[in-house]
Amino acid sequence: MAGEIDGTSGGSVPVPTPETAPFWAGTLAGELRLQRCNACGRFYFYPRPFCRYCASRDVAWHTVSGRGRLISYVINYRPLPPAASDQPQVIALVELEEGPRLLTNIVGVAPEPERLPLDAAVQVAFERRGEQAIPVFRLTDHT
Repeated sequence: MAGEIDGTSGGSVPVPTPETAPFWAGTLAGELRLQRCNACGRFYFYPRPFCRYCASRDVAWHTVSGRGRLISYVINYRPLPPAASDQPQVIALVELEEGPRLLTNIVGVAPEPERLPLDAAVQVAFERRGEQAIPVFRLTDHT
């Protein structure tokens, strides 16, 4: 799954750590990468050197579909700097097809409740932040 990377947007710039470097390398390549446990077979997020379910250290990075559904959201009308304070943000909880949930932003849709139906299908996209890219999501079945 390769996603498009949109131009630079306001907001903080992620700083990769040894544990998160493969995740951020994936976002720069337009891919959403998650860890999966080779012992129990489950995907998990956030990055760590062991499985959050069975504690196995036999884990590997995989590119995932980037498809999911909108679980919950809040429309933030007063984003804190360094985010663009003149535009509301849709801060959302997205559940990926592979199981993990990510806190992210919904983009490409008006920040109005009638345009953000819960359980709506979403697809990952990427926005530039300085020298990094962050995963954001777009509705795929909105009106």
